[in-house]
Amino acid sequence: MTELLIDPARKSGCEELEKLEEIVEGAAIRQRSPIDDLLDAGLVDEEPYMRELAAELGMEWLPSIPTPEAPLPLREACGPRVALRHRLLPIEITGDDDHPRLKLATFDPFNLVARQAVAREIEMPVEWVMASRRRIHEALRRLYGVGADTFEQILEGREMDFANLEVADEANVIDADEDEEASVVKFVNQIIREALDQKATDIHVEPLADNLRIRYRLDGRLIEVTVPENIKALQSSVIARLKIMSRLDIAERRLPQDGRINLEFQGQTIDVRVATVPTVEGESVSLRLLNQQKFNVDRLGMEPFVRRRIESLLKLPNGIILITGPTGSGKSTSLYSFLSEINSPDQRIVTIEDPVENKLPGVMQIAVKSDIGLTFAAGLRSILRADPNTVMIGEIRDLETAEIAIRASLTGHLVFSTLHTNDALGGISRLTDMGVEPFLVSAAVRAFLAQRLVRRLCDHCKVPREVTLEDRQELGIPDEIQGQAYDAVGCDRCRDTGFMGRLAIYEVVVIGGVMQDLIAHGATAAEIRKQAVKDGYIPMRGYGWFKVMQGLTTMEEVISVTSTDAGGA
Repeated sequence: MTELLIDPARKSGCEELEKLEEIVEGAAIRQRSPIDDLLDAGLVDEEPYMRELAAELGMEWLPSIPTPEAPLPLREACGPRVALRHRLLPIEITGDDDHPRLKLATFDPFNLVARQAVAREIEMPVEWVMASRRRIHEALRRLYGVGADTFEQILEGREMDFANLEVADEANVIDADEDEEASVVKFVNQIIREALDQKATDIHVEPLADNLRIRYRLDGRLIEVTVPENIKALQSSVIARLKIMSRLDIAERRLPQDGRINLEFQGQTIDVRVATVPTVEGESVSLRLLNQQKFNVDRLGMEPFVRRRIESLLKLPNGIILITGPTGSGKSTSLYSFLSEINSPDQRIVTIEDPVENKLPGVMQIAVKSDIGLTFAAGLRSILRADPNTVMIGEIRDLETAEIAIRASLTGHLVFSTLHTNDALGGISRLTDMGVEPFLVSAAVRAFLAQRLVRRLCDHCKVPREVTLEDRQELGIPDEIQGQAYDAVGCDRCRDTGFMGRLAIYEVVVIGGVMQDLIAHGATAAEIRKQAVKDGYIPMRGYGWFKVMQGLTTMEEVISVTSTDAGGA
């Protein structure tokens, strides 16, 4: 077996043959299959290596795994316990009704335990084929649904220790080994773990009339997760478990509730905001997953001309810097990054937020508690008596908060906050609509920064596209923006979407000089925009073209989150 495993590595150009031999020989001594160890060590390139191994063994190699037209017969032929425990994927059933034959894919042809389980559990003859581990894992998730092996244990009537549903914080270490009998706990942990593995930002558990739908938000898009059949039977237990984890009242099902969960996952602390909403079919639970990440302006990926403006703004001793955009546009990440940039022992930074999403070392953070009268305005008054240099307000929602923020900026404080507007220049009208006098806006506000998130192209499958002269003219792409544009295609690594992750696009309006006079005298939006362009303002869509021509996103993505009304095209 050693030579069988070494030859494919040699043919595919592996330079670490000595280490590879040690892994293979060590696995033989421990009497276990070495395939997982080889792949985990990263010594071989998975696809070429597995393809060569299949050729050495004379087994059929599957370069891709098609979505089955009839998944139910495959799930019945190879149940989730065998498939998921041994990572075996049923591909298709061939032959006729009298002589059916199951094609079964594996990435580990040396797993004798798996072959024994197949011989014991699967009644029809099996034809073995090979595919990569990554493709098999992804296809298993699509075919059986998240947590299918645990769910089957529950439906089979295995004894469930419901007392374990009352477990305290230690149960929130979701990649720990759970008590096998605490099946609901394990099932919920698998749902959360799967979402974290896929880098989802939200999980939605939604009761329907005949099903319990689970959806993840990936790269800003909601993706429905395949779930086990008959999961509706587990609805009450799943929702109760989530409410217990977030310390909510499980007896209260008529009113919305908000809570938090602190998780440990792969050595990281994950903060989860939980919101329940009563619906006619039962309680819907939404979970917002917040990594306790390190914030840095460098990680925002700003173009140099925007980065220079931001750096100059962060050096100001006073004034208001407002970040605008809709919910979910990355405003909080930018705010935390700016605060981290200026955070130093000689700066006292105090924030008031609703809620505190991430904890910043050395920053005094206050959480809004409206039920006891601690609103943004009330908290801000107290903050200004606490000798701050810099103040961050989670959001300016009303005239009272806006006026206190302006007063703070005019008395020597640097103030950061957010507004909900469509573009940077819209922040001016938003403040005046609240009732702030135009002369106060011009005197206090130093800049408006608007942002949106676009999906980042998958580097593994993107393909070049030609940008014609007609494209440039129609979309308003300046000649000075050069580079190579790409289109999204889709592959196994990006879940066939063509995208992996997101990046921000920005527009910045600095208020100064002529612009201040225009705002103070109530100039029209067109006049203000014209002056902004003279001052070097580049609209968000124009900024997006830089990212398109750098091969980071697509034209369609930029167009979908920007508008010509915002001066984009």
